[in-house]
Amino acid sequence: MSAETQPKDLLPLSEPVFHILLSLADEERHGYGIMREVRDRTEGSIVLAPGTLYGAIKRLRALGLIAEAAARVDPELDDERRKYYRITGLGERVAAAEAARVAALARQAVLKRLLPGWGGA
Repeated sequence: MSAETQPKDLLPLSEPVFHILLSLADEERHGYGIMREVRDRTEGSIVLAPGTLYGAIKRLRALGLIAEAAARVDPELDDERRKYYRITGLGERVAAAEAARVAALARQAVLKRLLPGWGGA
């Protein structure tokens, strides 16, 4: 990604990519941990298949949105083959820009009375 690229230049994010960034926003995770966190957080409505997950991880790393973590929390308690990933500063800015984009869409849906009970309209 070039130095001039802005977070908004990468929007909109695909749903799997946004969920991966959300799962890494609060802690480093390995691939299976990302899949599990997304499944649990969405109450099973989003299930990332391994091919989807690892293809997205490869693209996110190439874009500089995530990186492989330098060290594990406790290597004694984990399989040494697992790679842990962390969100980068750029990844946080892109995820925040996507969240703002989605929130603006939701506000429009509220104004159009498509989201009853969300207030504000």
